[in-house]
Amino acid sequence: MKIIVTGSTGHISKPLTEELVQKGHAVTVISSKPEKQKEIDALGAKAAIGSLEDVDFLTTTFMNADAIYTMVPPANYFDHTLDLTAYYHRIGNNYAKAIGQSGIKRVVNLSSVGAHLDKGNGILIGAHDVEQILNNQLPDLAITHMRPVGFYYNLYGFVPMINQQGIIMANYGAEEELVWVSPIDIAAAIAEEFETPLVGRKVRYVVSDELTGNETARILGAAIGKPDLTWILIPGEQWQRGLEAAGMNPRIAAGLVAMFESQHSGLLTEDYYCNKPAVMGNVKLTDFAKEFAASFKQE
Repeated sequence: MKIIVTGSTGHISKPLTEELVQKGHAVTVISSKPEKQKEIDALGAKAAIGSLEDVDFLTTTFMNADAIYTMVPPANYFDHTLDLTAYYHRIGNNYAKAIGQSGIKRVVNLSSVGAHLDKGNGILIGAHDVEQILNNQLPDLAITHMRPVGFYYNLYGFVPMINQQGIIMANYGAEEELVWVSPIDIAAAIAEEFETPLVGRKVRYVVSDELTGNETARILGAAIGKPDLTWILIPGEQWQRGLEAAGMNPRIAAGLVAMFESQHSGLLTEDYYCNKPAVMGNVKLTDFAKEFAASFKQE
């Protein structure tokens, strides 16, 4: 198949491209950075340099392709002018327009756990809305919405706190069960979806490990030489003040806190537990902990 991959050479898109090329697919990778051309070429793919904000570029790039992997690139949460929901809407609508004009028949879209909610999921409302945009504007398309759970690499955000205070603090976690996923396992699931016949819509959750917050802390602590590392639950207001003090856009900080509150209440993962995959991914937290330890030592 001729497959378009968005996300440049990011955490998911790079291993996805590698796997698709290995399986014999003709892959074009979209990147906004011209300097990524050589890296994409080295993966055995073709580079298409341009912006997801440019519908004409997307339409031209999508022409004659069989399928596409769509994702909304991470935004700068420290940009105080950013309207995150509007950003998601803009990229989602651009995808829908370009796909509709190009004739692509198969889409695998990166969404998120919590995207089943139209409220109460904080910043993840953007993922919900993109699902709806694609579903409503492309009624005849076969779409798989991938809903990964919490990314392992989000744990890097706790490195300064562990260094300075020797603990992990957040308004979720502690003794509640958390669900984690590796980008490697997400990429493998996406590649599998491209080779799975589909009519209509499908939602697929991806998970690598299920652990409590304190189990997570203990595994990370053992890897970095802090075996007594614990995860402490704090009020959302305190967590939000900390995020804002670090310079985060206050609206996004509030959205993150709301997202984690829904994680803590169980609302965020209710649909996951009703539709969890029969098989977890291969990359466990103990595997990620080795990478975490290497990063921690560099701080």
